[in-house]
This record gives sequence, structure tokens and C-alpha cells, in this order.
Amino acid sequence: MARNVEIKARARDWDRQLDRARARADHEEVLRQEDVFFRCPTIAGEAPVRLKLRTVNERSELIAYQRPDATGAKTSDYEITPVAEPEALARTLKKALGSIGVVRKVRRLVLIGQTRVHFDEVDGLGRYLELEVVLRDEQGEEDGDRIATELRGLLDVRDDDLVEGAYFDLLVR
Repeated sequence: MARNVEIKARARDWDRQLDRARARADHEEVLRQEDVFFRCPTIAGEAPVRLKLRTVNERSELIAYQRPDATGAKTSDYEITPVAEPEALARTLKKALGSIGVVRKVRRLVLIGQTRVHFDEVDGLGRYLELEVVLRDEQGEEDGDRIATELRGLLDVRDDDLVEGAYFDLLVR
């Protein structure tokens, strides 16, 4: 299973934060995303598992991930499977599990080293940013925490900017 260390925050000063990220960027692109979430069983005492069918600019993938709902840096374990027939898969998953909602966003992806910095405009929520430090096999969570902390400083992400949970959770609150 792949792993990353994530931080999600409100974008307090979008333009300035984006400019700071761009100054260190290895790559930048704009993605239009739609995530359809499906009901998943929850096991007491474990971080929630989420299942979503993501469509990005005409390409689809099924993503299962598990991470704690907490503010600040948290580790996410995930599996991604490319999907050739997203409409058929969505119908099948809706029938088997039930769909619980949809999140639509325009994501400006800025790559800085091994970190995916997302500047997200989420329908119904507003502007957010995410840091996803993609861990290499030989790296531990402490490496991801260190990199995320450094980028938090670069982007001036303060403790009171941090948010808990997924965008879906914020939308249903």
C-alpha cells in the first residue's frame, strides 16, 4: 500500500501562498476533479476507510484510503486502481454499497520535490490547500512530517488554518 503524510488547511491568502509554492515548483497543472464517495464499513478503533471514484480531466480511478480524522500532519495509506469504464463501475458500486455524496473541485497541482501541493477550489466550500508528501519505501512518517512542516512554513500555514477530515466531511457538516 502506498503512503503519504497529509495536511489540509484553509487557504488564508491564496495568491500569496500560490506565489510562494510556484517559486519552488518543479511542475504545475490544473485538474478538474469529481469524486463520488461510496459507503464503507467502519471498524471500531480504526481510522475510517473511504472509497471514491475519481474522474480527473477524462481519466478515472478508484481510490481506497485510510487516514485518521485529525488536524495537522497525518499518514494516509491508499490504493489506486485505474478505471476504464467509470460509469459502469459507479452503477455497480452504488448498487452494492450505496453512494453517499459527490465532491467537485478545481485543483491547481504544484509539485515541490516529493510533495503534491494542492490549491483546491471546492464547490460549496471555498479555497483550501493540501500538502501530500508522498513517502518513498525507505522513508518513515517522521520524514514526511519534517517535509510537511518545512512546507507549512514556506506557505505560512498556521495552526488555526488546519482542518480535520476530508472535503466530503466538511460538506456534510
